[in-house]
Amino acid sequence: MRLFKIPNLRTLNHQTTRGQSTLQSPHITPLSLHESITSSQWHFVEHLADTLTPTTISTTLHNLRSHPPLVLKFTQYFNPNNTNLDCYCLSIAIISQLQYPNPNNTKLALNFIKSVINSQRFTYSELFNGLVKTRDQLGISSIVMFDLYIKGFCELKKPDEVIKCFYLMKQKGVLPKIEMCNDMLSLFVRLNHTHTAWILFAEMFSLKISSTAYTYNIMINLLCKEGKLKKAKEFVASMEALGLKPNVVTYNTIVNGYCAKRDVDGARKVFEKMKVKGIRPDSYSYGALVSGMCKEGRFDEASRLLRKMEGLGLVPTAITYNALIDAYCNKGDLEMAFRYKDEMVKKAIRPSVSTYNSLLHALVFEGKESEAEDMIEEMENEKLVPDDITYNILINGYCRSGNANKAFNLHDEMISKGIKPTHVTYTSLINVLNKRNRMAEADNLFAKAIERGVVPDIVMLNALIDGHCANKNIKRALLYVNEMDRLKVFPDEVTYNTLMKGYCREGKVEDAIKVFDEMKKRGIKPDFISFNTLISGYSRRGDMKEALMVKDAMLSSGFNPTRLTYNALIQGLCKNNEGRVAQELFDEMVSKGISPDDSTYYSLIDGIQNVDEFLEK
Repeated sequence: MRLFKIPNLRTLNHQTTRGQSTLQSPHITPLSLHESITSSQWHFVEHLADTLTPTTISTTLHNLRSHPPLVLKFTQYFNPNNTNLDCYCLSIAIISQLQYPNPNNTKLALNFIKSVINSQRFTYSELFNGLVKTRDQLGISSIVMFDLYIKGFCELKKPDEVIKCFYLMKQKGVLPKIEMCNDMLSLFVRLNHTHTAWILFAEMFSLKISSTAYTYNIMINLLCKEGKLKKAKEFVASMEALGLKPNVVTYNTIVNGYCAKRDVDGARKVFEKMKVKGIRPDSYSYGALVSGMCKEGRFDEASRLLRKMEGLGLVPTAITYNALIDAYCNKGDLEMAFRYKDEMVKKAIRPSVSTYNSLLHALVFEGKESEAEDMIEEMENEKLVPDDITYNILINGYCRSGNANKAFNLHDEMISKGIKPTHVTYTSLINVLNKRNRMAEADNLFAKAIERGVVPDIVMLNALIDGHCANKNIKRALLYVNEMDRLKVFPDEVTYNTLMKGYCREGKVEDAIKVFDEMKKRGIKPDFISFNTLISGYSRRGDMKEALMVKDAMLSSGFNPTRLTYNALIQGLCKNNEGRVAQELFDEMVSKGISPDDSTYYSLIDGIQNVDEFLEK
């Protein structure tokens, strides 16, 4: 059955022109069309569809205004040649009355509205103004059509159009119902349009649209996402002052907010207050605390709380078990992680893709690729479809172990299964190409990623810069620095340190110093790697006076020299026949508790005169 077939604007230019005699057929009148529809002669309507005109359809719709189901059926035969704005506005106005008393009809009306929006034939304002005109023509007092119109934009995740439609309604003196306002607020919070959410909430207050407990729960959730927990608790008090009773969702949201800030003790206080208020914590309340404890490394407390909630007859959710499994995987305790996975299975709680991803990540990190492959088989047996995270974990694991072919095969498999590779996928693949000095292939892969709509991040671009610097192609690396500017991705200390290493490798320490200065100008504080890079560069070149000056600058910047610092200096001094100073640095190194390695000893043996005395010492 054809439902809501409204071609995109781009298809309108390819419609064929029909003969005038067909369009002006004298046999097709609104009356005959009306009779065909009311007698359910749909085969006849289909046959006539291409010969209809917007005027004929509009008149017929007026005559059918008390029969919304027939109008909905009739819209199946609309096309760009037989309809105009009036036809669609009439249809929306009539079909919107479908929703009562059967709620399933709301979905049908909403689907039609979304199809009209997606057709892109009319702008949001054209449709809105058309609906206002139609509402007056039909004498409809209900505002259901406007609520559904905005709901259509909400479901299509078009926040800009949503707020614009709200202001059009306000301008026309038509106020949306609170349920619609809640839908709008939920959308803005979900898409992180926080500023717009606060604007709408203020507008609701000024327009005296009475908020519900659900409204406040949405705004409390927003405050928690913003980290404004004190303000969130004030909103709970405001709810109560208005006679709205906070519920378990209200408190769970705040408990989650505290746990997200790694403040389990604060979450516990809210949890206890909840019980004092007579609100019984549910599985999500306990699950949030378990998850928060896991994030803080309080594993024993988390386990005890899990047992307590079970003792109260509450069934843990997959999310709760996933928190424990992920925590033990990050800790490196695979035995406990798998124990909790087995426990959830015994309790008939089905592991999710997230469960397997945590376990896969831990297995791959420990180099257990064969066991990871067994888990993939288990996932497939459980009818769980691996997602992009699953593939990224496996690809990263094979890249780290040097199995580039397997990694690229998985990338191809992702695409064949319709799973879109991400910047994480491509960063792993670029890194494995870097290690093999296959930079031309890395460049081509980057270009393909851009073609596929992947937005590079700083890590991905740094990987390319690092690869080219390591291959002594600074010019190419700088092109990617320029790409950062174009993409509005800001260089970080890794970017600058990589460029400095590249210049120092080529003996261009002066250029490395310029990068160092640029880094400071940008407000990025050099770290111990920055100083060690310059020290190594000067030492390699034999400019030991400058190298020792950088070491002093390193100390004054609050960084202690590392083994790498001393090794670079000792090696440079020995090459310059300054064995005595090198030996002094060696003694300083040991006195600071830094253990020398083989390269330190070899440098000193090559550079000092009294080798036997040194070795004996």
